[in-house]
Amino acid sequence: MTTTTDPDFGAREALRLLGTFPDNWVPDRPGVDHNVTIVGGSGSGSAFAFALRRAGIGHVTVIDAAEDEAHAGVWLTRARMNKLRTPKNLPGPELGIQAFSFQAWYEARHSVEAYAAIDRIPRVLWAEYLSWYRQFLDIQVRYQTRLVRVEPAADFLRLHLEVNGVPTVETTRKIIFANGVAGTGGAFIPPVLASLPRSLYAHTSDEIDFTALRGKTVAVLGAAASAFDAAGVALESGAKEVHLFARRSEIASLPINRVRGYAGVYDNYPQLPDSARWFQAWRFRQVGSTPPPDAIDRVVAFPNFHLHLSAPWRAAQEQNDRIVAQVNDDTFQFDFAIAGTGYFVDPTKRPELADFAHHIALWRDRYEPPADQRDDELSTYPYLGSAHEYQEKIPGSAPFLKDIHVFNPAGFVSFGLPIGDIPSIRRDIPAIVGRISHDLFIADWTLHEARITSNNIAPDFDASRYADALWKQPATLAVS
Repeated sequence: MTTTTDPDFGAREALRLLGTFPDNWVPDRPGVDHNVTIVGGSGSGSAFAFALRRAGIGHVTVIDAAEDEAHAGVWLTRARMNKLRTPKNLPGPELGIQAFSFQAWYEARHSVEAYAAIDRIPRVLWAEYLSWYRQFLDIQVRYQTRLVRVEPAADFLRLHLEVNGVPTVETTRKIIFANGVAGTGGAFIPPVLASLPRSLYAHTSDEIDFTALRGKTVAVLGAAASAFDAAGVALESGAKEVHLFARRSEIASLPINRVRGYAGVYDNYPQLPDSARWFQAWRFRQVGSTPPPDAIDRVVAFPNFHLHLSAPWRAAQEQNDRIVAQVNDDTFQFDFAIAGTGYFVDPTKRPELADFAHHIALWRDRYEPPADQRDDELSTYPYLGSAHEYQEKIPGSAPFLKDIHVFNPAGFVSFGLPIGDIPSIRRDIPAIVGRISHDLFIADWTLHEARITSNNIAPDFDASRYADALWKQPATLAVS
């Protein structure tokens, strides 16, 4: 039995046994820089880069607007939970190769027993694992590269970028948006806060200076996990008081979204009729997302944490650099407010899509829900195809939309999961990569056909290899 102190030994062996990756089979096209551009260099973007390499698709670039790896994604910036909210054993970026999984990585560094002892993955360790994944698999991310605008061209897409602050233009045949919660929308700021000076409030998507809240009275609006996480950090940073306001009447743990752990639903959800997919998304919105138990335990451990149920803010105004809020029949004063109110999804609000957003089919264009299930926010989600591609509102009006694949939460109504999270990786990345492979192959079939039928290929051997074995009729058997 081989023993080693190299924690990457198992991963190296898996890589060796995989053998060499296929050569790039996609023919070059004049004027096209990339076959695929992945927007977002965190976990999902890295997994896409690995999957495309395994599929033999070359000229793939991964771009990220962040300054560097430490600032990319959410894990070391805007995410504030102590542990991931998903079960520790969900398949993720390893894409079926267990030696590249978090479990294998963690056990190689700490032990099998140490992995068994954790209930969920610590957030900072998840960030460390993703960094290892990128480095081990040599996935190159171009940081400080921001996508400003996508411009449709003849048979490719023109990308207007800012690279280290300098405008530049590159071209690509396919785009994958693996850019997280704000990828096809933005942070939702409640109107009651929007009229206040920006110095008095922040959204959980912002990089908040929690040390500045020491000794301050802080309000948190929202009752999902991000709201409780922000409240926890504020309390741990020394806030004088933290009040969390929820519109709902209870913070109950409800099994509202069973897609993650229900194999039949997970595998077949995208084939459900529109009415079923809409109902599940609507039902989830009605009940609302709930925080995990440890997020609640984190805040209730502080006696200066106060939870307000059935307490939507009616009004808020600035007074002497403080917030005066009307909540039901009560008046409160705060030094700062944090909106843990989630995100909106609407492709028409994204500047990089401005050239063609009006062509993108939204759910309101394809499905009319019953009157008691109407939801204006869900109606602006894009109605995605089976490989997460944008679809045309009017057939034939924008055929290039099929070359833009959306792997972020904008796919929730179409696919039943918070797309881009760990649970969506195993099912959806292979589907998207498979479609990209299909589209690139079929588009250049004439060139591929010439390659595989050409006679201008050196043979593996010539006739001399079997010449001595050729049967020759003996002379005695010859017919006279």
